Amino acid sequence: MNFLTRLLITALVAFGLSYLLPGVHMDSFIAALILALVLALLNTLVKPILVILTFPITIITLGLFLLVINAVIILLAAKLVGGFKVDGFWWALLFSILLSVTSSLLQGTDDRKS
Repeated sequence: MNFLTRLLITALVAFGLSYLLPGVHMDSFIAALILALVLALLNTLVKPILVILTFPITIITLGLFLLVINAVIILLAAKLVGGFKVDGFWWALLFSILLSVTSSLLQGTDDRKS
């Protein structure tokens, strides 16, 4: 049940951010739900591989390169999910930062209630 709650929170935040950020476009809430599922899969399967491959540059940049990896994951998700479009790398970077921070805050308050 916790996984479904996290997916729903991610979908809601992503859908809301698509209205706030002019470089991020989402057709419907169904697209946001699919995006949340695809992001969960990409973060589980692809992100660890990218982190291992880019470990030296991540160390040199003191972890800031992980933001680039997150943006790449968003751009990859935009290619995979119909109804979701990001206009460029910088929009993907901003979207990933805001999505991570907002989702973490909402999920943190959800965890405290339980």
